[in-house]
Amino acid sequence: MSNKAFLYLHIHPLAPKDCLPLHERFSGLQHKLHSLLLDSAGSSANENQYSFMLWEPEHLVTQQCGRTVVHNIKEKQKSVSRADPLAVADSLLQEFKQNIVPVNYDSVPDNLPFQTGLAGLVGYDVARSYVKSIHSESHDKTDYATADVIIGLYSNGIIHCHQTNKQYYCCINNQPNTYSYNSDNLPAPSSDNNNEFALTSPWRSNLTEQQYHDAIDRIHRYLVEGDCYQTNFSQRFSANYSGSLFNAYLALRDTNKSPFSAYLVTPHGAVLSVSPERFLSVKNNMVETRPIKGTRPRSGDKQEDDASANALLNSEKDKAENLMIVDLLRNDLSKHCEPNSVDVPHLFSLESYEAVHHMVSVVTGVLKPQSTPLMLLKDAFPGGSITGAPKVRAMEIIEELEPHKRNVYCGSIFYNGWQNDMDSSICIRTLVAENGSIYCCAGGGIVIDSKASEEYKETFDKVAKIVPHLVSNE
Repeated sequence: MSNKAFLYLHIHPLAPKDCLPLHERFSGLQHKLHSLLLDSAGSSANENQYSFMLWEPEHLVTQQCGRTVVHNIKEKQKSVSRADPLAVADSLLQEFKQNIVPVNYDSVPDNLPFQTGLAGLVGYDVARSYVKSIHSESHDKTDYATADVIIGLYSNGIIHCHQTNKQYYCCINNQPNTYSYNSDNLPAPSSDNNNEFALTSPWRSNLTEQQYHDAIDRIHRYLVEGDCYQTNFSQRFSANYSGSLFNAYLALRDTNKSPFSAYLVTPHGAVLSVSPERFLSVKNNMVETRPIKGTRPRSGDKQEDDASANALLNSEKDKAENLMIVDLLRNDLSKHCEPNSVDVPHLFSLESYEAVHHMVSVVTGVLKPQSTPLMLLKDAFPGGSITGAPKVRAMEIIEELEPHKRNVYCGSIFYNGWQNDMDSSICIRTLVAENGSIYCCAGGGIVIDSKASEEYKETFDKVAKIVPHLVSNE
């Protein structure tokens, strides 16, 4: 990328006739490699006010098994190294933003987020590069075809504001003057949506019930010995499938209505996420994280539903787990936030979604001038709500006891715009589909009074909540 070439950023408000629901328009990109839908599928609450669809990245940063590849897609060039993929992506963004010249901003809201920039996924296993005690020869091995990191530098996208129901087409080109957009340049919805998705085998766990109980027993010994206070332990489910992955995503989307849903087209299939959990956001240098610890099922009966919510809010066990993660995240944020700026404005709040109630806390801070959002993400990664506490020791225990790499699960899907704004999810309730197989992990925080039989059942309950419409043909 040349520092001398101006990048003219045009943002066009779309005419009402062109304002299609993004998940409908995205159907035309469902086979277009590295197309990405960031889909606020729930209500129009502040934490999920916008949705985005992005396509045709100019640069791509990937990492698998410690091997980082930077693709210059336009020039058809690539470089390979062992470099930190987040630092590489951050460097691309810093150079990119220096060359941007906004053109027609008169009709654009001041707070419009992510007007082009970086977006993609960072898988949990990237942490092996940052936590030396879990870095081993196994770092260079994986049973996934999907890369641990897929980050695009996007200059084409559509933003949908759920509060105003307006959409904006963002693009970068060499045209310094204002012009009218051509709707023919926008991705058109697919006319072929009849390729139904189906599982062709039952879901299978990679752990027997006895193996799961043995692992929980081992975690309990670590807890008693004082190695940790909590460890998030998961098992992985897999099945075979046929048909349209995007139709599978639409079914998950309609069932879960999660604020941090996402769909990413990968070389071997797709990543389908219906996450309810924010990891980190940065807006006007204000940092926020919203850890979830504590879950109860919803009920169609109002009295039962209220009782379920009250049981969660009054659970001392859930409060204790939530508080542990809040303390961990306060420490993580302090690495890149101004001294004395880290605060907890909300502790043990209730958030209710289609299928579940969650106990959520909010931790905030002010980003230091010398820090970037991706520096913050890297040094807080992976999120404390899906590792345990202390974080490093919990990750060491996860590495010892889980027989699988986590890949996308418990990583993050994010955007980081040229104006230094960022939002990111925790990849729970997230599936990886590749080469005819689909994977889904489920786990929970294990503490001293956790019962293995209950935790084992809860993992199945969580999977059932994620995939009620993804059923086997057998």
